[in-house]
Amino acid sequence: MVITIKRGASKESIRNVFESLKKELKPKGVNTYEYVGKITLEKDALCVQRILRDEWE
Repeated sequence: MVITIKRGASKESIRNVFESLKKELKPKGVNTYEYVGKITLEKDALCVQRILRDEWE
């Protein structure tokens, strides 16, 4: 996306352009904070990883 700011533009118009860009851009990736503390495990996490890795092989 390209936005052209012309010479002589006021601070207010430049600020409006940047605000519109912030609204349009979406962050990439996953919001990991949404899942913090949501999973309860009966076993140790390392044991669960070893079990999952053995199943994939």
